[in-house]
Amino acid sequence: MWQNLSLRGRINLLLALLLALGLAVNIGRQVAEAGPRVQAEDQSVIRLAREFIEMIVADLNEAPDPDARLNQIARDLSRLRHVSITLRDAGGLPLTPPRLDGDADTRAPPAWFVALVHPEQTAVTVPVSIQGKPGSLVITSHPDDEIAEIWDGIVTQLEVGSVIALALFFLMMSVVGRALAPLQSLADTMGKLEGGHYEARVEPGGAPELAAICNKLNHLAATLHEAVEDKRRLAERAVSLQDIERKEIARELHDEFGPYLFSLRAHASALAKLADGRAPSADAVRKHGSAMLEQLNALQQFNRRVLERLRPVGLAELGLRQALESLSRLWRESHPDVAIETSISPALGTTGETADLTIYRIVQEALTNVFRHAGATSVNVVIEPVHQHGRDGRVCARVRVKDNGRGMEPGQKLGFGLVGMRERILALGGTLNVVSGDGGVTVEALVPTGSS
Repeated sequence: MWQNLSLRGRINLLLALLLALGLAVNIGRQVAEAGPRVQAEDQSVIRLAREFIEMIVADLNEAPDPDARLNQIARDLSRLRHVSITLRDAGGLPLTPPRLDGDADTRAPPAWFVALVHPEQTAVTVPVSIQGKPGSLVITSHPDDEIAEIWDGIVTQLEVGSVIALALFFLMMSVVGRALAPLQSLADTMGKLEGGHYEARVEPGGAPELAAICNKLNHLAATLHEAVEDKRRLAERAVSLQDIERKEIARELHDEFGPYLFSLRAHASALAKLADGRAPSADAVRKHGSAMLEQLNALQQFNRRVLERLRPVGLAELGLRQALESLSRLWRESHPDVAIETSISPALGTTGETADLTIYRIVQEALTNVFRHAGATSVNVVIEPVHQHGRDGRVCARVRVKDNGRGMEPGQKLGFGLVGMRERILALGGTLNVVSGDGGVTVEALVPTGSS
């Protein structure tokens, strides 16, 4: 049963039990004190009545009619509330009528309570002698009024305490309900988040701890929503970049590969016509052959560039260092007016295939942008390990490509190549920053490596 109760039900049940226990303890304390209280009252009344009777009886023989005087004293004392006086002869027979109890009081304590606090009546015998005749006065206590007063106090305490306990219980129920009200809102919001509604938020309220949990959940929901949106944008960007890359390869094949093939076909047709003649000219054949060789060399260079874009040649076989040196050498050959300095720290160590390809692509994309847009005369490439760790605990390699070109225009956005590289590096747990100034553009990336 306890396991099936909600937190609010458990707290309310504990409050009810505590209030009931407090009331029961208070009532039990009064019941436990009732017996000694009645007994003390009983002894006090008996002692006073005995001393009073002994004082009166001492002068009784001097009265004109001692017997009548004694009977009158017994009748007068029997009207007392807490005691009754009975005159008995030497044989113990009563000489005065017994005390008559009053009408039953509707508020009289129950018999079990009387038996609990005063199980036996207290009686004291005072011997008297009137003109030589022995007798006795029996003093019997009747603490009914005291017991009724105690019972009335217990009933009143029970009634008032019950009302106060109920008031406190309902008050605490209201306070607990208001304090725990955000829990249901939290559960509803979590259900919405589980269903994919990441824009759901919970209104902070209740106790400071619950309000803090609500704020944390809202922050978590916002972060999750942003992460899902980033993932969606990354997927869209990946598809877009793939289409753009295919279009660029198709354009290069059409703009460069097509003309080379057309030129080769034209020279081949010319050679075929010369072969049909009776006396082909050696100079003409040499001319067409030389042109075809030039076209084939150009096709080889173009094919190498396309393959480099698709997959770096020799990266897996030669390693990152040799592949970057080969890439720099190709750019130096095609742009001899630009100085390229490449520095790879010996402490870099083994970085892993994924990190090698990412580093190579960063340098390749940065150099491509430099030669296409920067108008720079020098480029400095530095690759070194850093002490900063990635999110997964791996050491990062810092890649910095800096040129002395004209930099980027104010408000200019990054190209698709660098945007794609940034998203790739973010997916790996690294970062990529591009800083442009009067001294050129600096591309700096932190790439998590395979080394720990």
